[in-house]
Amino acid sequence: MSTASTSSLSKTESGLGFQLHVKAWINATISIVIIGYILYKLFKGNGEDINIGKFLTRSSPYLWGSLGITLCIGLSVVGAAWGIFITGASMLGAGVRAPRITTKNLISIIFCEVVAIYGLIIAIVFASKMTVATPETMFSKNNLFTGYSLFWAGITVGASNLICGVAVGITGSTAAISDAADTSLFVKILVVEIFGSILGLLGLITGLLMAAKAGEFE
Repeated sequence: MSTASTSSLSKTESGLGFQLHVKAWINATISIVIIGYILYKLFKGNGEDINIGKFLTRSSPYLWGSLGITLCIGLSVVGAAWGIFITGASMLGAGVRAPRITTKNLISIIFCEVVAIYGLIIAIVFASKMTVATPETMFSKNNLFTGYSLFWAGITVGASNLICGVAVGITGSTAAISDAADTSLFVKILVVEIFGSILGLLGLITGLLMAAKAGEFE
């Protein structure tokens, strides 16, 4: 094995080791905070405050609805940006060798951008349910159901669009590089890219179904 290959391999291993080290520190910090909070409540004689059911029923439904809308649009935009970053870098790099591929492979950028549009449309639909509620009916069953529905539907749509954006970005990157080497490969990889983009559409439909029975706040 050459010296350059050995050096590249060692850099890759060190990068992976650093990522694992950071993840371990983050997990340890979260665990310490949670355990510290539980012990603090127990030693203060307020162990009954550690009640998940009480937290869920006393939390404002506006909190859950707003979190769902935020995660929906936020994760969708991150997925679109991530996909555009992956496929755009490869497309521009391969375009140096074969300038003919740049215009044709813009369809991959469009597929990635559609992911953000999915999240924006669903966020607007969910936001229309965030009407004003009276203090007397704030924690009613209907309002809590609406808040929880918007929260989980937002996570479903956002996570689906995030995964869809990354999938389309990686496939679009491969399409650009393959097209630069062999023109006949573009259409074949484009079919795979189209199926990857359907993941975001499936998440959109699922999110709408999850929040279909959720009414406006009353």
